[in-house]
Amino acid sequence: MSIAIITGGSRGLGKDMAMQIAAKGNDVILTYNSKKEEAEAVVTAIEKQGRKAVALHLDVSDTTSFAAFASAVTETLKRTWNRDTFDFLVNNAGFGIYATFTETTEAQFDQMVNVHFKGTFFLTQTLLPLMADGGRIINISTGLTRFTPAGNSVYAAVKGAIEVLTRYLAVELGPRGIVVNTVAPGAIATDFEGGIVRDNKDFNQLVASQIALGRVGQPEDIGGVVAALLSQETGWVNAQRIEVSGGMRL
Repeated sequence: MSIAIITGGSRGLGKDMAMQIAAKGNDVILTYNSKKEEAEAVVTAIEKQGRKAVALHLDVSDTTSFAAFASAVTETLKRTWNRDTFDFLVNNAGFGIYATFTETTEAQFDQMVNVHFKGTFFLTQTLLPLMADGGRIINISTGLTRFTPAGNSVYAAVKGAIEVLTRYLAVELGPRGIVVNTVAPGAIATDFEGGIVRDNKDFNQLVASQIALGRVGQPEDIGGVVAALLSQETGWVNAQRIEVSGGMRL
């Protein structure tokens, strides 16, 4: 039995990741920022699968909170599993800002950097002493680092930084047997960016027309890949950017 930490696991992609990781026989610590009730509902759903799960609060934009979060993880591991370590870290938490390059504010820039890059960098650094050797890290990026519709410059750029960081982590953590990969989703029908892909029929159809498989993605399309990358069979996949977009903008 392995234990996975999934940031932003109360909703959207993170929720499905948590469910599918648990379905493969793993236990889960999921984090939430403001959606405590939704996070607890995910915990209940995982427990109904026969797995253990715990929800912890975390604001990934606030690096000053990471030491306290690590302490909470340590306490949770001991209390719930009688363990000192966890096995998998999925850096998923985040949100998007749609703004053209000329209209992007410094505050928006800082939000994207703090959540998607600085937060991921220093949270991973903080949690590494608690990660078991031979563990796995998955960083969630975006298809927008490859295809470039206007209005996503900051979000895509910080995700590009995550993709580079992934390769460096793979090199530096390799001596501990820790595997590090990036998963880059394409357009997915969630509440991301106000739920435009999910809720706007015309936009949904427009995006679907750009995808080889003829539809937009669903959360389970991503969660299944993340769960697979944490399985024993994929242990030789390392330092890779794996796009999960159904063949978007080929």
